[in-house]
Amino acid sequence: MPQMIFVNLPVKDLEATKAFFGKLGFSCNPQFSDENAACLVISDTIFAMLLTEPRFKEFTKKEISDSSKSTEVILALSAESREKVDELVDTALASGGSPANETMDYGHMYGRSFQDPNNHIWEVVWMDPAAVQG
Repeated sequence: MPQMIFVNLPVKDLEATKAFFGKLGFSCNPQFSDENAACLVISDTIFAMLLTEPRFKEFTKKEISDSSKSTEVILALSAESREKVDELVDTALASGGSPANETMDYGHMYGRSFQDPNNHIWEVVWMDPAAVQG
């Protein structure tokens, strides 16, 4: 079985967050979802557990960061092409997301970013396979 990652993210409005990511083409695994959590399927091995803030608080003794004021993590996803980077980020922005950082274009690497409705920062990056190999 391949190693998987489950990133846990606190959310203020679970249904609105699920709807946002649904517009980006992601689905939720109902087996690991309920009224307080949704298992966002990003790939076969990458998942984001979208947890209502009270549910998230059950997993930590620390305060939940106010992501509108500070950043604890930046989530970076790869894309298969520059066009897919633009497609995903443009859809996110049109679906209620907001810009996060400036576009980065180094020729062999291209990326854009957005904030989801809970102010979590997502970067979408394409890298030229030839540059990665050599």
